[in-house]
Formats: sequence, C-alpha cells, structure tokens
Amino acid sequence: MRTLESQASAGLGLRRGLMPELLAMDDGAVDFLELAPDNWIGVGGRFGEQLGQIATRFPISAHGLSLSLGGVAPLDMELLRRTREFNQRLGVVMYSEHLSYTTDDGQLYDLMPIPFTDEAVAHVAARIRQVQDVLERRIAVENVSYYAAPYQALAEIDFINAVLAEADCDLLLDVNNLYVNAINHGYDAADFLARLPAERVAQYHIAGHYDEDIDLKVDTHGAPVKDDVWTLLDAAYRRFGVRPTLLERDFNFPPLHELLLETNRIRAMQLAHLDRQRLLKQTRAA
Repeated sequence: MRTLESQASAGLGLRRGLMPELLAMDDGAVDFLELAPDNWIGVGGRFGEQLGQIATRFPISAHGLSLSLGGVAPLDMELLRRTREFNQRLGVVMYSEHLSYTTDDGQLYDLMPIPFTDEAVAHVAARIRQVQDVLERRIAVENVSYYAAPYQALAEIDFINAVLAEADCDLLLDVNNLYVNAINHGYDAADFLARLPAERVAQYHIAGHYDEDIDLKVDTHGAPVKDDVWTLLDAAYRRFGVRPTLLERDFNFPPLHELLLETNRIRAMQLAHLDRQRLLKQTRAA
C-alpha cells in the first residue's frame, strides 16, 4: 500500500468499468485512485483480488456515498465500522463524504440538498464529529450540486463555512459542482472562492457536466471537463494552493489514454503553480 507524498497529485476515479485498463496502467500514470467504499466493502472474488492488486500499486482515496450526513435517521454504525476497517485494510490516504443526505426510510440513491439553516448546521456538524470519532480520522466534506433548494435561511457559502467550523472538518472542494451551482443559482463563483477558509481546503474534484441551457448545467460526470471548469480550478489553485485533485468520470468511459490526458493536464497546472510560488519566494528573498 502506498501513500501520497505530495500535495501536488492528480488522481482518477477507480470504477469497475475501467478495471482492466487500470490494472494494465503504468505505476506512474496517476498519483492516486479514488473509490466509493460503499461499493467495495465485502467484495471478494475476482474484483476483490483486483482491488488488492491496485492498492499495492497506487495510494487509495475513499469517497463515501451512503453516510447521509444530513439525514435524520441515526447514523449507520455498522457501515461506519466496516468503513473504518476497510480504510485501515487498504491504507486509505484520504476519506471524504458528501454534504447531503441520501436516506429517508431507505436509500434514495441520490445526493439530496440539506436545508441551509442554523438548525441544519448544528445537526450536520454533530453527525460529522461522530463520524470522525468512529472512523478515527479527520474527514473532508464535499460541496454538492443541487437544483432545488428546500429552504435557504443562509447562503450556500455561509452554510458550508458554518458546518466546517462547527464540525472542525475539512472541505473537498468540487470545482465542477461550484461552477454548476453558480450558473444554476445565479451567484459569483469567484466570490464563493474568496470566502472559503483556505486552511480547510484539503482536496479538489473536477468533472464534466452537460449544458442543458445557458443558465442550466447538469452535473453528470460523463463527459470531458469543460474549459470554464479548468479556469475555475486554476483560480482555486491561486487562492488556496495546490492540493490532491481528482478527475471524476462515472460513465461514457473513453479510452484510458484520454482520461490520462486530463489527469496530466491537472499535473501540468499544479507544476505551473508550484513554479510560480518558487519564483515569488526567490524574488522576495532577493
């Protein structure tokens, strides 16, 4: 099992549909792979063996789907226990979950938006603290894309900042979700970035989306990353610095080399920012 040795790292989503190509991929092709532990806990047989092989060659990041941090039912302690064991067994280097809820008398199989209220802040933050205690690690929560807001007493940015502070957790900044939400809900993505606490930003995600209309974008994870999202990622690097960055692709898989072109673009952007930082330091020291 390998560990991430640098914040400058580009990863790719580990999906079963990509497994044959991932197994044949060169060791240095990506810096880490990310999976949803919910889809792998208890998996044995051929897929379990292949996952074990992958985990010896690449650092593994885990991105949960089913904890339902915003839900009202008690947290699934059995799932948490098995997630902790899974993370320990695979040497998971980063763990994150969605700032959403996924249950209501059963799984909804979607990431539902949490009402942006002070009451919800307290509720979600308490559940995140409980998750961190059970998993025995600090976690990051991801800003999710949403299309209907159930209730907004707070702006999205204020809600997220309040949760991060009260839960004392990190943020997985999904840049595509930020872009999609900014267009769909008519706010300024640059202002959103400016108001996030830099010390909380631990990871980034980028992905493709579908342009339904000029003012309606749909987060799909099924297409190449669009230019506006690359531009926003560059702005995030300038604001917060380079962090591990994942390319998400969940379906419509192209040949692996096309996905690696995108992860290599992440690497190139990261190196450019690090070079710029070194130059600034040298200039100030001169």
